[in-house]
Amino acid sequence: MAQHTASLRLDEPSARRPPECPVEDWLAFLGHRWNALVLWHLKDGPKRHGELASLLPGITPKVLVERLQGLENRGLVLRSPRLAYPRSVTYALSRRGEQLTRILDQIETWSALMERR
Repeated sequence: MAQHTASLRLDEPSARRPPECPVEDWLAFLGHRWNALVLWHLKDGPKRHGELASLLPGITPKVLVERLQGLENRGLVLRSPRLAYPRSVTYALSRRGEQLTRILDQIETWSALMERR
């Protein structure tokens, strides 16, 4: 009997419900490893790739690039390349990203309350 293996896309979490459910779509996206943490670290101001990598021990450079691209595609992060020497790229929260980090702040407050119990 032949075994069929489904291919998984590691850059996008799979949804259990149809894509018409925006809540599940966003929760799955934010729950995908590193996405919320990247946003969390960008709330303190723009950062370069290397700065973010040092704040996220365990993330590989390739995965960080993938996460930043996904966040940019969702309109949460702005990518600003500097063309003058030395060349660099800075990542910052978009207005949408800032709105979302306010929700993450509320989750931080709630989780601190839960820790005390």
